[in-house]
Amino acid sequence: MHDIEPFYSWEKYYSVTQDERSPFYGKEYPLFEYVHTIYGYYIHPYWDDIGSETLYLKVLFTDYERGFVIIELLGEWNDAIYNDIMHFKRNLIDYLCKQGIKYFILIGENVLNFHGSDDCYYEEWFEDVEDGWIAAINFRDFVLKEMSIYNIDSYLISGGELDDFYNWRTLPPLLVCQKVRQAIEKRIALF
Repeated sequence: MHDIEPFYSWEKYYSVTQDERSPFYGKEYPLFEYVHTIYGYYIHPYWDDIGSETLYLKVLFTDYERGFVIIELLGEWNDAIYNDIMHFKRNLIDYLCKQGIKYFILIGENVLNFHGSDDCYYEEWFEDVEDGWIAAINFRDFVLKEMSIYNIDSYLISGGELDDFYNWRTLPPLLVCQKVRQAIEKRIALF
């Protein structure tokens, strides 16, 4: 786990520590000090803590003008025991919504498991973005299946092109936002 690093090649476009509107503004990351663990396994120090014992993240890109954010996730998303969605919602999402963010792109290839509970925080988040959306890209099939058992798929857009977006690291962040938006708009147009 300690060698899974958050994607940092977009720092030339955006740095969460230099964004005065970010909750992580001014944060300094120790290069060689591993502090956080998930089930006893140390994780890379560049992952950001949101108060959860099992879910960490990195805000990779934020565009306040267009209302987009791209967030990479790591760990086990455990709502049943640790209420991870509450930590995620209260400690980051609420803050971003107040800054005008309404398009959320969650990268879940490093979400290794999901344990659901109720969908109250997801419903609240969905209502907060009103005419926006929450896209889940590259989540593992079994994680998405577990989310659907708890009706989370009613609030997150996933599947199709969003499950096979493995080239996102090779694109600039605005192009990723554009491609995700196009995939979602194409899907909405079908209804």
